[in-house]
Amino acid sequence: MFKRKINTKQRTLVTSLNSKSPIFEAYRTLRTNIQFSSVDQDMRSIVVTSSGPGEGKSTTTANLAVAFAQQGKKVLLVDGDLRKPTMQYTFQVQNISGLTSVLSRQSTLDKVVQKTNIDNLYLLTSGPIPPNPSEMLGSNGMKDLLAEALQEYEYVLFDSPPVLAVTDAQILSNMTDGNILVVKSGQTEQEAAVRAKELLLASKGKMLGAVLNGKSQKDNTYYYYY
Repeated sequence: MFKRKINTKQRTLVTSLNSKSPIFEAYRTLRTNIQFSSVDQDMRSIVVTSSGPGEGKSTTTANLAVAFAQQGKKVLLVDGDLRKPTMQYTFQVQNISGLTSVLSRQSTLDKVVQKTNIDNLYLLTSGPIPPNPSEMLGSNGMKDLLAEALQEYEYVLFDSPPVLAVTDAQILSNMTDGNILVVKSGQTEQEAAVRAKELLLASKGKMLGAVLNGKSQKDNTYYYYY
């Protein structure tokens, strides 16, 4: 299991940064840690969550997806936050149809996936917000969608709601290869982080590690450790 420090003050994609910047390098290192986190199984489907709101999970998910795409991998980024979706704003696309459209059988995956302006990176927005997000995410349709996505894409990354607020992240963790917990320096309480970790482990999902976000770092230095 790894722990990783990343300092981001706003939702900025690493494509807008210098390739030698500490933040850019941090996401590449996070990508490498994930790829080496298991010797017996490829981590191809990953859920990113946090204990509470405003801790940087969506920024982390988006930039991690970019990091994989920049490696030449075909990546599908799924906005699995069916309560407060944000990926349409991050990538400046429409969210008329998306994940919920497929799960409600109003459309198909190939028709709602959108190409981003980043090579190899595709986006599945949330679609219309449903009255029953947890039930939709836990449906057989979600399992079918993930299986179909893994046939087309090398990596499928999910941005999910905070794990302490609703059960959505636990549901997705149970379906995917692994999950990552994002915590924010100076904001996430230790008890909340521990409780979030316990809930993710209880879902029988594989916890890959944690990302420490928003940590002030002197001289633009950074580090990581297992």
